[in-house]
Amino acid sequence: MNDYYADLGVSRDASAEDIKRAYRKKARQLHPDVNPGAEAESEFKRVSQAYDVLSDDGKRAAYDRGQDPYGGASGGFGQGFTFSDIMDAFFGGTAAGSRGPRSRVQRGHDALVRLDVDLRTAVFGGEETLTIDTAIRCSTCTGSGAQPGSGTRTCEVCAGRGEVQQVQRSFLGQVMTSRPCQACRGYGDVIEHPCFDCSGEGRVRTRRDLTLKVPGGVDSGTRIQLAGEGEAGPYGGAPGDLYVEVAVEPHDTFARRGDDLHCTVELPMTAAALGATLPVETFDGPTEIDVEEGTQPGETVTLAEHGVTHLRGGGRGDLVVHLDVRTPTRLTEEQRELLARLAEDRGESRPEARMAAAGHGHGRAGKFWDALRGR
Repeated sequence: MNDYYADLGVSRDASAEDIKRAYRKKARQLHPDVNPGAEAESEFKRVSQAYDVLSDDGKRAAYDRGQDPYGGASGGFGQGFTFSDIMDAFFGGTAAGSRGPRSRVQRGHDALVRLDVDLRTAVFGGEETLTIDTAIRCSTCTGSGAQPGSGTRTCEVCAGRGEVQQVQRSFLGQVMTSRPCQACRGYGDVIEHPCFDCSGEGRVRTRRDLTLKVPGGVDSGTRIQLAGEGEAGPYGGAPGDLYVEVAVEPHDTFARRGDDLHCTVELPMTAAALGATLPVETFDGPTEIDVEEGTQPGETVTLAEHGVTHLRGGGRGDLVVHLDVRTPTRLTEEQRELLARLAEDRGESRPEARMAAAGHGHGRAGKFWDALRGR
């Protein structure tokens, strides 16, 4: 009896992966296409038989016990060894053997659409109507692909197996391979009278409307999954899912940063100096903010819970109001005199400039808008 372990150059406790790796290496070296000659062909058959025995758990166990791995039959290459074993060793697949017909019914593809929403919808959520163009199950044939009252017949070419086998001669002898039947495309049956509406596919394309509940807190890039609203599968297969990618449109007044909203309110210099109560429009309606006496340009007032709804968890972000103090222009003579008297009274008739680091002279509001612009 041959020493199959020595033929492959592996130890007796070698794993199945070690055996397969060793066989691949030797088979590439000894294959007649690479190394022609009777001696190489004989050696190739020897290592192939070794692989046939050691790659099969039952044969290997019998061999390790000193028994004939082929159950008493005359050993030799080709005894219980098929071309599919070689294909499995090289490519991890099979070349021959019945796999059976493949099913016509398949799950449909997922679909992705874009939905533009305004900032108010992103803040509170809401309902949006989606118009989508997807495949749905054919109502005429109910997804079967056949005209009503008809059906399928067994393929005469492959006799319902979905594949045809072909015998070829090689240096190994006769090798049987299989491939999908071209007559039935591997299904094993043929639709005799395809449905006119869907051309025998069991689905048709149509445009339909969907009502989507948009949760509060969505942002650009957020994807909402609608299970079973994607493409219908062929021949009555389950539909895929529909993914809706949200794009939030810019707003004229408010800018979003995370779940906080930011806006800028202009106020006159006198109101900043004396303090005031200013009306502000928010997504929750009109409200008022208190401007403290001596407010400086760029300072902020925060309105808690006036921002964007948290997408996960309760509560909302804040609304941050940036104060932009406006210096008056086009003064009348009387106003100029009043400001001159104020400056003299405050000792500011001849003011001294105080230097500040670059980028810090425009206050916190300026820093925020620079951040939004990517500066």
